[in-house]
Amino acid sequence: MIEQSQSAKDALPVVLVTGVSGAGKSTALKCLEDLRYDAIDNVPLSLIERLLVGNVGNVPTAIGIDIRTRDFDAKSFLKQVETLATRADLVVRLLFIDCDDDILVRRFEETRRRHPLASDRPVSDGIREERAHMAFLRDGAEVVIDTSDMRPVDLKPLLEGHFGTDTQTGLNVFVMSFGFKYGLPRDADLVFDVRFLRNPYYEETLHRQTGLDPAVAEFIRRDDGFDDFLTNLKALLSPLFPRYAAEGKSYLTIAVGCTGGRHRSVCVTEDLSAWVAQQGEQVHVRHRDLENRSK
Repeated sequence: MIEQSQSAKDALPVVLVTGVSGAGKSTALKCLEDLRYDAIDNVPLSLIERLLVGNVGNVPTAIGIDIRTRDFDAKSFLKQVETLATRADLVVRLLFIDCDDDILVRRFEETRRRHPLASDRPVSDGIREERAHMAFLRDGAEVVIDTSDMRPVDLKPLLEGHFGTDTQTGLNVFVMSFGFKYGLPRDADLVFDVRFLRNPYYEETLHRQTGLDPAVAEFIRRDDGFDDFLTNLKALLSPLFPRYAAEGKSYLTIAVGCTGGRHRSVCVTEDLSAWVAQQGEQVHVRHRDLENRSK
């Protein structure tokens, strides 16, 4: 983990974006550009320091570096990041974008792109070789984002929570619903299981609807355990927000799960996120498995 030196308030935010090919580094750079960063991709390592000298207008900068970069070497790059982190005029953070191998293979096959390290070999060979190169760098990253179960549209609020430059108070809280049958969210900090609540799936008039529909939400909220659970959950979370913020954590992900991620977890997520907003925190909502209808 890179340790940043004490910086002045007017220090330049710099995000160095790297990761495995196909995981979403280019998308991350575009998102940071939307967040008013000057985004530059594939900069040779020898030019990075020169690029950050005399930044006109003190514009936050995001720089993409990966296996394609000329003169790339993970250990040399990490040493360079550590050196930059000692500069009082910069606030340097290293972001690593990752993804499961099987999903990377599928992405390359769907787009018919060649892996940069496997132009004449199977994609899986290139992925394996790249991971060997990048493992050292992943271990040194301040922020690691796994995009395996993430849509491109979900990446921007996550990056905004970590790297947003607008002045704001409080924590960025990401509240998401999910289905346990599709796996735990990889980026969750806190996970709560609401499968104890009555399941609308088994109600003929409700199972084709979702937790966003009033009839389904009303059914779930009538459960004898709903009010006590939500009250106790709020009491648990309320003192945590300022403690996380005091520790320097900029983003907190709360995941609420039920069996399929379409009814109970969606309803609880909606109610919980509304309460989080009332606490003055920046809240983002995502329903990961809402459109997944497989049984």
